[in-house]
Amino acid sequence: MNRLKAFIALSLIASAGVTANAHAWSRVGVWVGGPVYYPYPVAPAPYYYYPPPPVVVQPAAPTQYVEQGQPAADPGAPAQEPGMWYYCDSARAYYPYVKQCGNAWRPVPATPPPSN
Repeated sequence: MNRLKAFIALSLIASAGVTANAHAWSRVGVWVGGPVYYPYPVAPAPYYYYPPPPVVVQPAAPTQYVEQGQPAADPGAPAQEPGMWYYCDSARAYYPYVKQCGNAWRPVPATPPPSN
């Protein structure tokens, strides 16, 4: 009789430690031995990262060039007009191959050389 009482007492003590695990593991039964805790695997709580700050790209300002001035013109050079060449009769050559002319510069319409 004493052995039966001891077995029942040990069974109650063992089942007291198992009740928490019985719900977690969905098992019901009688365990013989001391209370043992087996943690069930649980995924860790997700960690939410803050999104990166937005990237703001501003267009670059257009480059501005400052003109420092025109180079000093030759005193003997003709006044330039678009589409005109200038011929010096005394030197028998065109500007800019001749920098100064003894006579007045003669404007000649700019034409390409004839093709042969």
